Amino acid sequence: MKKNLLYFIIFLGFGVSCSSTRNSGSTDNKTIDITFVQINDVYEIAPLEGGRIGGMARVAFIKNKYLTQNPNTYLIMAGDFLSPSVFNSLQFEGKRIRGRQMIEAMNTAGTDIAVFGNHEFDISESELQSRINESGFKWLSSNTYHKKGDVINQFVKKTGNINDTVPLTYIMNVKDADGTTARIGFIGLTLPYNKASYVMYTDPLVAAETMYNRIKDSCDVVIAITHQLLKDDILLAQRLPNLAMIIGGHEHDQRFQRVGNVIISKAHSNAKSAYILKLKINKNKADFKVKSELEMINESVPMDPVTEQVVKKWTAIADKSYSSIGFDAKKIIRTSGDPLDGRDAEIRTHPTNFSRIIVAAMEAAAPGSDLAILNAGSIRLDDILQMPVSQYDILRSLPFGGNLIEADMIGSLLVKILDAGRKNAGIGGFLHYSNSLTYSSASSNWTLQSKEIDPLKSYKVVMTDFLLTGGEANLGFLKKDNPQIIKVYPVATSLTDPKSDIRLSIIRYMENQPASAF
Repeated sequence: MKKNLLYFIIFLGFGVSCSSTRNSGSTDNKTIDITFVQINDVYEIAPLEGGRIGGMARVAFIKNKYLTQNPNTYLIMAGDFLSPSVFNSLQFEGKRIRGRQMIEAMNTAGTDIAVFGNHEFDISESELQSRINESGFKWLSSNTYHKKGDVINQFVKKTGNINDTVPLTYIMNVKDADGTTARIGFIGLTLPYNKASYVMYTDPLVAAETMYNRIKDSCDVVIAITHQLLKDDILLAQRLPNLAMIIGGHEHDQRFQRVGNVIISKAHSNAKSAYILKLKINKNKADFKVKSELEMINESVPMDPVTEQVVKKWTAIADKSYSSIGFDAKKIIRTSGDPLDGRDAEIRTHPTNFSRIIVAAMEAAAPGSDLAILNAGSIRLDDILQMPVSQYDILRSLPFGGNLIEADMIGSLLVKILDAGRKNAGIGGFLHYSNSLTYSSASSNWTLQSKEIDPLKSYKVVMTDFLLTGGEANLGFLKKDNPQIIKVYPVATSLTDPKSDIRLSIIRYMENQPASAF
């Protein structure tokens, strides 16, 4: 029954006609230009690095700049914008913000189309529904579905009493000044990574091929907007070599690749750059050309004043909320020293100066512990913090926050945890740990304070509360009820206790250390 329902849903998604239309006016030259401004993986509405780079107000300026040059200009968001964000732990009007600030900024900036990223499903089902309802842009999803028990349907956008289905494909009609018209087909893909209970995925490549084959002969071009790994975008381009382009996201460091005639573009995360993709369709020759240019978003790009007001509004809301939980977002905690490396590619494979500071801060907050461990996925900066560093920089670096928890555990369990962390190299489950802990590749043994870890001895470990839920990759056994955990100590509740929030422990530590310590 469920399978039949899914086939029916997919069939509905194919019901949109893409028949090309032609204008008979004598001035029609049968060529048309379309510009796409691409951003992806944007977690911050305000500029970063002291206001020097990024910011949705600058994105809005860029969109408007190209719009004045070509009315057929569209702003595309290739996934990951509702989470993770420092705003998601804050409240406004009695509710968690959960991406509300980003939706308003995207609406004001003139976003036209967005696809789901895997992190859109970090927030709850009701929160995501609210964000979809608030959006003024088109959502597109070819392989993700809304699951409620055994019932599987497409996501919907609710406006008053009207429910608009989030389409599996989308057809854009465009027309230029001399009357040339074209129809552009879109498919949208999301990697099946976040297994939220209210989401069901179909295979992205199978969905893409099925949707493409349904519309390709009746559209002038078909574009894929994706949020998946580059290797999967490459497979997509190989499978569908006549795509006009793949507008992608997921990797945070800018990527560009050409596979045959298909270009794959991914801008820098947090709107540090935007790809400008110019599509020229020739109706007489029934062909197209694509030109791409990466535009850096820095101090040379002005702020759109209307969007900037929205950013300021939410920044003020956030500052007030930070204050209520014991933070002063604008306060500078370090004025000089080496930049702090929080890039995913580095921090998920080996220690960096930033991860060492975080671990040292955990040790300072829990001086009675034997060692500290931290999952790399707690650090969501994917950037290098330049001096000066503010409290806000720490808040956005670890947007999930969370208590520091101390637990006594048997040495054999500690070794099992550390071994799993080593095997997690390259993903968020990679573990950082105290300098007093070392691993010998030759003997495959762990030593603490130059002594081999005793499998029968008890060790006191400080870690983030998330780690003790068993939710990290390959660490499902690390839970409070594990029989090899002897004792879990009470959680700190005072806002002045650095163990009450890992970010507070880092701020306190950095404030009390000389710059030379870093």
